[in-house]
Amino acid sequence: MHFLQPDKHTRRAFLRRAGQLAFTGAALPTALNLTAMADAAAFNATDYKALVCVFLFGGNDYANTVINYDNASYDQYSAIRGGGANRTAGGIAIGQADMAPTLLNPTVALPGGRQYALHPSMTGLAGLFNSGAAAVQLNVGPLVVPLTRQQYRSSNRVLYPLPPKLFSHNDQQSVWQTSQAEGATTGWGGQIGDLALAHNTSSVLSCISVSGNTVFLSGDQALSYQVSTNGAVKINSLSNNVYSSAAVRAAMLQLALQNRGHVLENEYNLVTARAVGAESAVTGALNAFPATNAPFNAFPTGNNLADQLKLVARLIAARDNLGSRRQVFFVSMGGFDLHDNLVNGQASLMGRLSAALTAFHAATVQLGVADKVTAFTASDFGRTLTSNGDGSDHGWGSHHFVVGGAVRGRAFYGSAPPVSVGDSTTDANDQWHVGQGRLLPSTSVDQYAGTLATWFGVQGAEMNGILPNLVNFNSAEYPSNLGFML
Repeated sequence: MHFLQPDKHTRRAFLRRAGQLAFTGAALPTALNLTAMADAAAFNATDYKALVCVFLFGGNDYANTVINYDNASYDQYSAIRGGGANRTAGGIAIGQADMAPTLLNPTVALPGGRQYALHPSMTGLAGLFNSGAAAVQLNVGPLVVPLTRQQYRSSNRVLYPLPPKLFSHNDQQSVWQTSQAEGATTGWGGQIGDLALAHNTSSVLSCISVSGNTVFLSGDQALSYQVSTNGAVKINSLSNNVYSSAAVRAAMLQLALQNRGHVLENEYNLVTARAVGAESAVTGALNAFPATNAPFNAFPTGNNLADQLKLVARLIAARDNLGSRRQVFFVSMGGFDLHDNLVNGQASLMGRLSAALTAFHAATVQLGVADKVTAFTASDFGRTLTSNGDGSDHGWGSHHFVVGGAVRGRAFYGSAPPVSVGDSTTDANDQWHVGQGRLLPSTSVDQYAGTLATWFGVQGAEMNGILPNLVNFNSAEYPSNLGFML
């Protein structure tokens, strides 16, 4: 068995090395658009599309998010997790009757009578699924090559390589976002953004984070432009009067933006000028779409994820003002590392996630771009099916959501894993666990990302430069495109 590795001498690799030698200020405004145009010959953006990554930091518990509901599977789930309708001390199972309002009704039933429901606090997201605006990708996680449980336990890491540093928060967050352990400098969101640069009037606004710095949005040339939930971040001394003096502000602005003889000083001023220009453009565009106007005033309050997605919706509404044709966004929420207090803690988190995504999709519908905007969830990893007494521990595979008008919704994608702890070394019917109910992914992050990237417009050999492991997933059992996008 031989698995392919991406060609290190592709044009993308050459441009990456060239880009690393270029100064960010002088190179970006003009040169990056020229290189992106050459690099993206097959990428033709004449309409608008946006990808929105919703990252759940801490490792979301898959088993209490997309929950086994049919009687046979639920009984197994409840027996392993403990609890249900008569939850015992330490039990973390959700009661079956509590999930009736969030039962998922796919267009095509799952084999073997399997049924799933969402966490009881996720009525909004269940409604999106049942109306066809959302889908569930089952058991997805980082993989280098397809693996069975026997191969996972093999000592032959040449034939059966594993993702680096499994079960580590920082590293698995990085692997999800970059295909590499912590320390990576480019993410697949940013590399997709590289291809969009030539199609946007302001290349700086191709990749936007409303959740601080993120490697996910760092490309070979694309930058992660950071905004707050209130909009663009200003350089106070250059945007506001200093000591109540407009003259002082004007002097500061002149010093910060004038040409300099020293190359590093001049470069610093170019970067500052770009930041000032981007802030002015974003602020002006957002002013045309106030947060108090519909559809933005329908987002729930007291929900930071909803605040982030509201800002994304306003930026999407302002796309023509900003000259944007292709954009990648990053938002997030934390608190999912629930080794303790899983039942109560996750109820609040799932409720906020569901309400925020539901409001965001409703906003895209009102803006007339629902089929142009796709939101998707990601997380460090799933968690153990077994209880540790009051929570669950670090796992691997997990279930995730894809939401939008271009999603082939009301459907499950991938394989429904058996409900098992998976500690047996002899049970041939349960190859999708590696112990304690940790899911061995049956779908790779590269397949998940590749499906989204294809919809966005990435084509041909460019995909291998963005997702280096995708070349190993090109069979009927492990397709490079999972089919959940129209």
